[in-house]
This record gives sequence, structure tokens and C-alpha cells, in this order.
Amino acid sequence: MMENLKAKGSQIKEWVDFAGNALIGTFHYLGLFMIGGVVIWASIIELCHVLDMGKPGIENVLTLFIYLELGAMVGVYFKTNHLPIRFIIYIAITAMTRHLIGLITDHGEDFRVIVFYCVGILVLCGSLWLLRYASFKFPSERVIEVKPDGKTVEKVKEDEVKIP
Repeated sequence: MMENLKAKGSQIKEWVDFAGNALIGTFHYLGLFMIGGVVIWASIIELCHVLDMGKPGIENVLTLFIYLELGAMVGVYFKTNHLPIRFIIYIAITAMTRHLIGLITDHGEDFRVIVFYCVGILVLCGSLWLLRYASFKFPSERVIEVKPDGKTVEKVKEDEVKIP
């Protein structure tokens, strides 16, 4: 009797785990498609705004670059389930540069604000360099391989052992 209850409990747990993972995966993909759709929608609106103006300004081009990076970030996350922090830093650098250009164009006399934004961009570039250096100097032991059918496989490097 106890064995039957344990077996039944194990079956129920397996089914609940399966259903939970299916729901999480469905929510994950729906969320990514919604975010990707909103990025495409915003890009189209920005492009229509540029066409209405008759010529693109540097702020419009940088805004489109931000949307491009957001789309690339969604695509990388969709394929690998990993979000490289570098994409977020690229977006922040582009956004601050866009804002800085607007400040210089509209309020060229406020030197302190311009220096503040330049220092912020420099800090972001330094953090990007630090991330790149750390990933080169201390590479991850996990390798994420994207198969031709779009599925990802995580592997652990066991053949390489680094001795300090």
C-alpha cells in the first residue's frame, strides 16, 4: 500500500514538473515574442517619424541603433537563454551618447552636465573593457553550442585543465 502511494506521488510530481516547465517555457517564448514585437513596432514608428521629418538626424540614427541592439539582445536570449551584460552596456552607451548630443545641441553652455555624461560614458566603456578582459583572462567552463535546428546544448570543458 505504501509503495503504491509513493509511486503515485512520484508520478504526480513528474507530471507537475512537466506541466510547470511547459508553462514556464510557454510564458518565456510569449514574452520574448512580445518584447521583440514591441521593439520592431517602436523601430517602425521611429522610421516613420524620420520619413515625416524628411531627413534623419543623428538622434534618430542612434535611436534606431538602440532598437537594433534591443532586437539583437532578444535574439541572443531567444537562442541561448543567456543574456550577455555587454548588450545592456552597449545600449546604455548609445543612449547616453544620444542624450549627450541632444544636450549639446540644445544647451551647449552647460559644461558640468556635458562632463557628467562624458564621465558616465567613460565609466561604461571601462566596465565593458573590464568584462571583456575578465572573460578573456578567466574564460567560462561552460560552452553553449547552438545546433542547426536552433536548439542549445550546454557542455562543460573537461579536457582543458588550467594550472596556475
